[in-house]
Amino acid sequence: QVQLVESGGGLVQAGGSLRLSCAASGRTFSTYAMGWFRQSPGKNREFVSVISWNGAKTYYADSVKGRFTISRDNAKNMVYLQMNDLNPEDTAVYYCAADRSGGIGGDFRTRPNDFFSWGQGTQVTVSS
Repeated sequence: QVQLVESGGGLVQAGGSLRLSCAASGRTFSTYAMGWFRQSPGKNREFVSVISWNGAKTYYADSVKGRFTISRDNAKNMVYLQMNDLNPEDTAVYYCAADRSGGIGGDFRTRPNDFFSWGQGTQVTVSS
């Protein structure tokens, strides 16, 4: 199993940037694909980005492509989401999650049910 703890959320003006972090426990972290999702009030949890077990491959939702960058440091058991050019539509609780499939060969899964472990979330609020 792996436990996940997100941090780095906050209030930012439109056009600003934030960097989210996700700290993972467990010796098998480096074998998992890691994803970021977000959820706004009244909406379903939405896929944002995913990174393969070794960091070699990434995939993004169209809504964040070119603005967000996912990365990981397996030596530190950390996953990051750099968010630039934020807009009010990015306001949500952001969650990191682990997928046992690993994202080998760039074959990513993006449905929340495909991820077996979740953090508690961190709030991101973008003001206009």
